Amino acid sequence: MKVPLTIGDYLSRGAAVYGDRTAVADEPGTAGSLGTLTYRQLESRARGMALALDAMGVGHGERVAIVSPNAARFLISYFGVSAYGRILVPVNYRLNADEISYIVGHSGASVLLVDPESEDSLRGISAKHKIVLDGSADAELFAPAADRAEPAAWEADEDATASINYTSGTTARPKGVQLTHRNCWLNAATFGWHTSVTDRDVFMHTLPMFHCNGWGMPYAVTGMGVPQVVVRKIDGAEILRRIGAHGVTLLCGAPAVVAAILAAATELRASGQPIPGAGTVRIVVAGAPPPSKTIERVETELGWEFIQIYGLTETAPLLTINRAVAEWDDLPAVDRARLQSRAGVPAIGVQIQTDSDGEVLARSNHVFAGYWEQPEESAKALDGGWFHTGDKGHLEAGDYLVISDRKKDVIITGGENVSSVEVEDCLYQHPAVAEAAVIGIPDARWGETVKALVVLRPGSDATEAELIEHCRSRLAHFKCPTSIEVRDALPRTATGKLQKFKLREPYWQGLDRKVN
Repeated sequence: MKVPLTIGDYLSRGAAVYGDRTAVADEPGTAGSLGTLTYRQLESRARGMALALDAMGVGHGERVAIVSPNAARFLISYFGVSAYGRILVPVNYRLNADEISYIVGHSGASVLLVDPESEDSLRGISAKHKIVLDGSADAELFAPAADRAEPAAWEADEDATASINYTSGTTARPKGVQLTHRNCWLNAATFGWHTSVTDRDVFMHTLPMFHCNGWGMPYAVTGMGVPQVVVRKIDGAEILRRIGAHGVTLLCGAPAVVAAILAAATELRASGQPIPGAGTVRIVVAGAPPPSKTIERVETELGWEFIQIYGLTETAPLLTINRAVAEWDDLPAVDRARLQSRAGVPAIGVQIQTDSDGEVLARSNHVFAGYWEQPEESAKALDGGWFHTGDKGHLEAGDYLVISDRKKDVIITGGENVSSVEVEDCLYQHPAVAEAAVIGIPDARWGETVKALVVLRPGSDATEAELIEHCRSRLAHFKCPTSIEVRDALPRTATGKLQKFKLREPYWQGLDRKVN
């Protein structure tokens, strides 16, 4: 017997088993906030959304784009769109109007859902149906379904596209990653298993819902009836407050989220207040290799369990997971953090290898179907039956993957390869450094030389010479920055990633080649 795997399975089970339990606590005080919904109400509104799309003449296979920060309406849309045969296009709401216009046009979305805060800036973008998520214009779209009212029948197909997720991209235009129901279903089940999701958890949406469908965790926790707390904007102090207020046990985020939480926790401790969630919270981190010092601080200063995963939008995303094993329990915190700073071991059902150039290749049921309307790019990414990640790395004992760099972010100075990640990790060991980004800039003698951009911790001070000497005392000298620039902030994507190609641009202007 073969029953198609579709993401609707997760909400169906959540509503059937945990119908009267809180499903989601929406962000309070925002336009269109839905307050608190039970799992039965969540299912009813998702079904109602599918019925409304039927009435609008939006057929199966059509694309529904949504531009919104985290919201209960976003959670409903995961299921109200995809579970009934249409394709969700989650869009990074922090992109500019031109970028969002491209995604809407390229995906061919016939429906565009827009958060009120983006309404003015996106006024020039059109779609057959454009609806503002303000609680009024979208009232019919998110109304509960009448009892026993069923949307138009869809012949469930696990190989059908569930969502098209546009990459934040290192190229001029993002590519639309087609994730199938099978991709999303298996990623969620595997992710939930490896992170021990149970119905005793409380999940906080600190990760943007648009980013690879919140990494697929919203599906996993919904299937287990987990109460979900929506966080619209990242604020370390507010995150800690809500963890205490709601009894949150699980959250996901990029290293930038961790940095915000650690900064807020430092202020709490200074005022003599306890850190919420100590001993009960586990945080899953991805998006960039976290410095080992950050991992150590999460476990020693917060008392939380740190779990690292590695993957890409194209892999739905789970490829590897690094969760401390029992054999590490008696290690000093600094040694355990060093082991946890690796990307991890392949998740169940994932195969990892590296090619002769050190590029990480992957195979799994999570790997995407291809790029929307870009067959040549799809063939290139899936050449030889393996997904080419574009990351460089190597495997250590026990099949632990270590990511050394993006292929395009490796700095070649005097013929030697320098891992920017390694230099960044060294800088993070300095007590004054809050954030660091290492890039290669042109140099007449060496071709490229290493430059670091750093943000200092509040109240801390460090000179360029001091930071360079800190690196030289710990790294081979050819790897060390030859210049360091202190900045107030480092520009990041909405998912916390540093787009180093943007950081490099000013230094390479006027040159035909971006390597020297």
